[in-house]
Amino acid sequence: MAKKQTSKQITIQKRRRRQWMTFVRMCRYGVNNFSRNAWLTVAATAVMTITLLSIFMTLSARDILINTVDDVQKKVDLSIYVKTDVSDEAVETIENDLNKLSSVETVTYVSPEEAREDFAKANKDKPESLNALNEATNRFPGTFRVVVKDINDTSQLEKFTKDNQTYRDNRDPNRDPSFSGGGKDTINTIGSWVSLAERVGYVLSAVFVALSSLIIFNTIRMAIFNRKEEIQMMKLIGADRQFIRGPFIVEAVVYGFIAAVIATGAGLGMLMLVQRSLSDFGAAVNSTIDTVTTYIGFVLLAMIVLGAIIGILSSLLATRRYLKI
Repeated sequence: MAKKQTSKQITIQKRRRRQWMTFVRMCRYGVNNFSRNAWLTVAATAVMTITLLSIFMTLSARDILINTVDDVQKKVDLSIYVKTDVSDEAVETIENDLNKLSSVETVTYVSPEEAREDFAKANKDKPESLNALNEATNRFPGTFRVVVKDINDTSQLEKFTKDNQTYRDNRDPNRDPSFSGGGKDTINTIGSWVSLAERVGYVLSAVFVALSSLIIFNTIRMAIFNRKEEIQMMKLIGADRQFIRGPFIVEAVVYGFIAAVIATGAGLGMLMLVQRSLSDFGAAVNSTIDTVTTYIGFVLLAMIVLGAIIGILSSLLATRRYLKI
């Protein structure tokens, strides 16, 4: 029994050694193929680099757009107006009730006196506006400026303005909340940009992946065509499909690795190059650059994996035709 077990172990060790030698040979042939045809290597690596760079920039642009719209919607406060002579107790009650809403981020109350001062500061260079302010008999209303977590969802605020008794007793009859009437259209427009940014980002990423896979597929098929006689010879001497396919897969992985390093560096460099220009236009590019630089190792690894997957799938499809019995 001991002899049989020992013999079985020896057989397993031999099989594993053969498998390892086969793997090493495939890797060696793949690296040799990579360096054998310089023009094809450069072409395939360039196509893969452009592909990964396009994906990198698409995802970065999507992230910048979403962050920009997110910053804009956080700066947009929804105003709820109350009477000029509202009591301090009513203000405190309304503010506490607003803070209890799960959709509310922050609540700030601006008194009529503060509103008047803000208006005067904003129009200090406009004498006509200041004269109109001094001569006006009506006072500014009290204003609750509310920032919500999701600008698309104002349902709780709408319900609040209908059901909260303290607010209803002290509401300004001359001013509706900013999230109703014409102001609601602006809010909906901002919210729609958030959804549009996400959808465009996903669609563009999918399109680039599909196009890049097709380009890499054709590039690898060109390499296979150039080595068609070689493949036929390997089939005649009894090489199995995995051994024939292996070097092309290794070659594609090398393409993906080199292209991922170049694309990641180029993409980050392009972001830094346009950082100031985009910031001047109000785009939130800094957070995207900070994220990429902080997690550059993970970003590079993800790009390498993505390039390897595209290359492997393209190689498997491209070699399929020549491996049929």
